[in-house]
Parts: sequence; structure tokens; C-alpha cells
Amino acid sequence: MSSALDILRRDFGGAVIEPDGADYASASRTVLASGSPAYVLRPESVADVRAAVRFAADAGLVLSVRGGGHAFAGFGTNDGGVVIDLRGLATVEVTDPDRRLVRIGGGATWGQVADALAPHGLAISSGDTRGVGVGGLTLTGGIGWKVRKYGLALDNLVAAELVTAGGELVRASADDNTELFWALRGGGGNFGIVTAFEFAAHPTTDVFYGKISFPAAEAAGVLQGWADYLRTAPEELTSIVSFANPFAGGPDAPVEILVAFDGDDPELAAKALDPIRRLGTVIGDDVALVPYAEVLVEGLTPPPGIQLDTRSGFVEEDGVQGALRILAEVGAAQGSPIIAVRSVGGAVARVPEDATAFAHRRAELMIVTTTAGPAPVVQAARPALDAIWARLAPHVNGAYANFLASASEEDVAAIYPVETYKRLAAVKRQYDPANLFSLNHNIRPE
Repeated sequence: MSSALDILRRDFGGAVIEPDGADYASASRTVLASGSPAYVLRPESVADVRAAVRFAADAGLVLSVRGGGHAFAGFGTNDGGVVIDLRGLATVEVTDPDRRLVRIGGGATWGQVADALAPHGLAISSGDTRGVGVGGLTLTGGIGWKVRKYGLALDNLVAAELVTAGGELVRASADDNTELFWALRGGGGNFGIVTAFEFAAHPTTDVFYGKISFPAAEAAGVLQGWADYLRTAPEELTSIVSFANPFAGGPDAPVEILVAFDGDDPELAAKALDPIRRLGTVIGDDVALVPYAEVLVEGLTPPPGIQLDTRSGFVEEDGVQGALRILAEVGAAQGSPIIAVRSVGGAVARVPEDATAFAHRRAELMIVTTTAGPAPVVQAARPALDAIWARLAPHVNGAYANFLASASEEDVAAIYPVETYKRLAAVKRQYDPANLFSLNHNIRPE
């Protein structure tokens, strides 16, 4: 250990934060998890990342890689190991205005990206939260407000630069290390640390964004009508239905449909949104034209002691009616989790299932449930939550890694179909045979 630490201090140019350091209390935790790592390393260059990876490997310490630190499963910290915090690698640069190519540091957040691209009239299909890291979101999917028109965040990735478990820097693209490039688009942080992403951006305007609300009593009809309409709705429209929020009345909480219409033409927006307004009795409607960067919201940081149990699953066409019926029943009962249903389809479905390691291309919807509270409350609610998902099981396929608070073998099997997993494992054996990058939804090299 002392030899590895001596080499680190010689080769590493960033901050080395240890338990007795002034910044340790904040550096040791993420947005959603607490930890007590032995070292938090904040690299300032690719050379620093390479030195940090070699240190973790040589010292035999468990390794966490942190971008935005929003992983529900708390991957961005650990106990007794090393955290490599990429916040110092956060540049955003338009490298080719004609082709709209953008180079983004591995520690950037989507809020930083949106703000940097706004003066250029550009955007990248991403998530919906400003503080979420580009790396964590992209490597496992990227479902946000432009998903139906421009696909997942990973569908817009054209290249990545990666530090492997051996401390080497490699480039992956459609022309270089093609199997690694396939794996990075959905395989998570299993293969190394991405220090730079290259994306193809698209021109953007202001967008129509806001919330259309309906009474809780109309949940069943609104949900089914919403899902039916999405099959013919323009791809410029992406939306999320949220209901049964215990902090807003539980079973009496309104059904809220958040909408984003990707365009600034009021007539086209009205044509796309009015069918939603006709789904029931509108009790609130604040849709307005706003800059795209303002659509990304600030993420909430739970108070100390509050845990989140977040689960997710995809729904294909033949499961939609049954899944929504169950969710409407669950939401009408006391003790329901927070329920959100996200629209997918569109551009996502036009990509072949085996083109990337993200395999859930046929899904029309994604269901997310969240239970929040002190640990005893969350634990006590778990049997009821298990029962809800058992009812949903015949109608749900797979899971979305970015909305899972656990990382069990069952979770990994839901994220990656068998053939996808086998192919990922082959890439893992090549780039990380000792499984240094294991704090994730782990692909085992054996």
C-alpha cells in the first residue's frame, strides 16, 4: 500500500482527500448515498485518471467512479476503498459546428452541457435533471425530454475515450474498437472510465413544457387514453404521467402529465397537446414556451437518513393495458409508492435491438416506482412493493439501470437479456479481466 501511495502522490496532480481532510465529509458521500472511502481522488487530467486507476488496482482497493453522483444504488462511494471523482473533467466544446459534434468531459453534468450548448442553438437528447452526470446516464441509456424524436443519449454518441483497468487510454467509435463501442452504449461503467464523450448534437428551439393535471378519480381512463394516444402522437411530444404521490395526497393526489413538445410553433404544439387535454377534467395546465435548458430541473437531495427504493420496468404494446390497469388500482390505495410512467418508442424503437447493449427497443412505456422515507419505513414497505411488482411481472419486460436502487443478480438479468450479457462479458474479459470496475450493475468477466 505504501509503495502504491508513494507512486500516486508522485504521478497524480489532482486532490487526494483522506478521512482527516477538511473536504472529506462532503467528498465521501454522493447525492443519494453515504460512504467512508479511504481516498477520494479528484483528477484534473486524463493522466491523473490513469494514475488513479493504477493506484486502485495496485493497492487492491475497491473502486467507485463518480460523475454526477446520482446513482440510486450509491455506486459513487464505498467503504474503505477509492473514489475517483471526475468533476474536474467537465469541459463542453463544440468541435465541429458544421457536423454539430460536441466533446464533453467525463465529469460534466447535463445542466452544464445544456447551458454550454444553448448559445449555439444546439442540444443533445439527455435526461431531465441538471445535476445528473453525462457519464452515468449515457452509459446505461438516457431517457429524457427529447427521447421520442432523437432517441436515447447513447444513440447520439459517436465516440468515447476510455481509461481501462490497466491504465491505458483507448478510443471507441464505429471505426475504432467497435465491440467496446457497442458495449459502452448500454453496458454501464463496466469497462473503464470514460474521460471524454463525443456526441452528435441537433439544432434546438425553445420548447413547450409544463404539466397538465387531472383528478385522481379519473386515473384509469386518463392513463389508458394517454398510452393509446402516444401511438399516433408526433415524435416531438414526450411525456411522463405521475400520480399517487404520498407527499401530495397519496390516492387523492392529482394525475399529472408532464409534457415537452420539441418545437416553438404554437399551432403544432396545440395540435399535439390538445388530445391530452381532452383525456379528462383538466384541473391544472401550466404549459408554456421555455428555453430547452430550463426544462432540466434541479435534482432533490434527500435529507440525512432518508432512503429511496426505486424500481423500474419496460412495457411493450401487449402489456400496456394490463400494466396500466394494475397501476391505477395500486395508486388508488393507501400506501402506494410514487408512480411514474414514461413514454418511450419513437426514435428509440427504430434502432435494431442488437445495435447497442441497451436492448429494450420495443418498449412503449417505462414504469418507475419510488418509496421514500427512513430506513425502517422503506424496509416495512418492501413486501407490499414486492407484491405490486409481482402483479406487474406478466406485463413488464426488463429494467432500466438508471432507475434501480439495487444491483442484484436479478437486476442485472433484467437489464441485460442473455445474449446481450454474453457479448458484454466477452468485452469485459478483454478490458477488465480482474473486474476492477465492479461497483455497478456488474458484468462479470468469467
